[in-house]
Amino acid sequence: MPVRSAGVLLYRRVPAGPAGAEDGLQVWIAHMGGPFWARKDAHAWSLPKGEYADGEDPLAAALREFAEEMGTAAPDVEYRQLGGFRQPSGKHITVFAAEADFQPASINSNTFPLEWPRGSGRIQDFPEIDDARWFPLLEARLKLVKGQLPILDALADHLRAE
Repeated sequence: MPVRSAGVLLYRRVPAGPAGAEDGLQVWIAHMGGPFWARKDAHAWSLPKGEYADGEDPLAAALREFAEEMGTAAPDVEYRQLGGFRQPSGKHITVFAAEADFQPASINSNTFPLEWPRGSGRIQDFPEIDDARWFPLLEARLKLVKGQLPILDALADHLRAE
């Protein structure tokens, strides 16, 4: 059975830029922490998400993971299931989208242990997320890991259908 995770995709609408510029839609994404991602920017960002167990409500898991990775609760708004997305790794992500102008004072992610430098025997703790912020949709397409790009397409389709 594939690993299942659930995530939150927040979006907001801001005044559009100059003629021909972005449509004013922005998404909240997070830069992955740890030494592997430290010097990477392109395709090194992700939705706040995490794994959940059999029988656990995917929305509850998505909200829990968001709080763990951001250090603050997800906005108390209506979330809609955007869909399920299979990643190149085989993982399946259930994504919930909501419109909100999320403005946390800081990002205080939970951490994970990792032997670093590799082979040193020294275990260090690294934040799961080391940055998170709003990006225009076109810029987010350059930052998100490639397997999550269909999520942005699904959001655009969802908003067109409203």
